[in-house]
Amino acid sequence: MPKLVEAPVRVAAVGTPPKTIDEFVGGVSSGDGNVSIARMRSPAGWSEPGQRPEFDEFTVVLRGALRVEHEDGTLDVRAGQAVIVRKGEWIRYSTPDPEGAEYVAVCLPAFSPDTVHRDE
Repeated sequence: MPKLVEAPVRVAAVGTPPKTIDEFVGGVSSGDGNVSIARMRSPAGWSEPGQRPEFDEFTVVLRGALRVEHEDGTLDVRAGQAVIVRKGEWIRYSTPDPEGAEYVAVCLPAFSPDTVHRDE
């Protein structure tokens, strides 16, 4: 039987200034460990530490731009574009755009603080 997700669950975010993460499907909101689907809203100037996650992450930018630093350079992913980051790749996300960014991230398997492996 289909399960309605009436509202997302707000989860804690890393980085400064704070961004908003609303998880619709995943370990926190639905107990699903296979996938997480979340809407992110990050303000202008937001950044987080680099990381080497144990999951694939598929991100679609809806508004603004998301910067993705990686071992070979930098990508600016703009509204209407997407980026795929494979597990084990080092990446660092930030929001250089003056209007911030809104995007949807899908993680396979589901995001977990134990599997992100952020830089210290």
